[in-house]
Amino acid sequence: MADPRFFRAVGPFTVAEIAATTGAEIGGAGNAGLSLDDVGPLETAGPRHLSFLSNVKYAEALGRSEAGAAFVHPSFADRAPRGMTLLLSANPYLAFAKAASRFYPRPRRPAGIAASAVVDPTAMLGEEVSIGHHAVIEAGAEIGARTQIGHNTVIGSGTVIGSDCAIADNVTLGYCLIGDRVTLFAGVRVGQDGFGFASDPSGHVKIPQLGRVLIGDDVEIGANTTIDRGAGPDTVIGAGSIIDNLVQIGHNVVLGRGCVMAAQAGISGSTKLGDFVQLGGQVGLAGHLSIGTGAQLVAQSGVMRDIPAGVVYAGTPAVPRRQWLRQSAILGRLATKKDS
Repeated sequence: MADPRFFRAVGPFTVAEIAATTGAEIGGAGNAGLSLDDVGPLETAGPRHLSFLSNVKYAEALGRSEAGAAFVHPSFADRAPRGMTLLLSANPYLAFAKAASRFYPRPRRPAGIAASAVVDPTAMLGEEVSIGHHAVIEAGAEIGARTQIGHNTVIGSGTVIGSDCAIADNVTLGYCLIGDRVTLFAGVRVGQDGFGFASDPSGHVKIPQLGRVLIGDDVEIGANTTIDRGAGPDTVIGAGSIIDNLVQIGHNVVLGRGCVMAAQAGISGSTKLGDFVQLGGQVGLAGHLSIGTGAQLVAQSGVMRDIPAGVVYAGTPAVPRRQWLRQSAILGRLATKKDS
């Protein structure tokens, strides 16, 4: 179970309440009134705990589990032990995520401004804003209601942050407009200079970066990710996108809605991603490309040309995944082929 020094469950909730939250159907032992105190993995959950099965690899663990209730797909209901109440769902993992978020809602800092914070008198703060120690809010910044600003975070002049946002410690924000319910984890840097310069034999001349970063509602950005402001056009992060730790997004990049990017991915300047594009870890995109809606790029793909919508690409240079698998198989056979 979660270490109570760091996490505190807000239950208990009955099975009926969890079913109502997640849309699951009660099955198995069918004890709708069972009171659940916590969530946990199948192997260690007890009679008052809620668990889940989403991968057939763990079906045996379900059969041995002592959990009082578990989310399962209806096709696995017969694998559960007698006496276990089941919450039947077409997507047990999603259902469990919703339930676990109810047991463990994201903690909120108390409203108020720490004594050591520096807030410019021209900054505009909404109701119930929380500002941590040694945070700096510069002139003309706007922070929406119930937004939390962590310790040592700097909000630059003119920056606008919407309502119900969670801005962690040691974040730097400038030249950006941020929507509602946005989460930025520790060390995020938004609005820094884009990587733009003109060169000749005498040296490099920096091009002023005069754009902004626009971040839509319900975006989550992981620790130590950096997003450069545009050179003229804006850098745009579409609503509902989730960006992992240690991601680099260059100037003028545009992400559509609901994009997902895993750690250490990098997007060069002026590349545009459609809605719901997925990038695996360490994917690299060259500049000025177009990535179609729903495209998926396998981890460590190197993308050097436009990618159509709805496809899966892999390798460097990236090609359709089936082609990449064939190429890899042929190369493997060539590499191990004995001299005749």
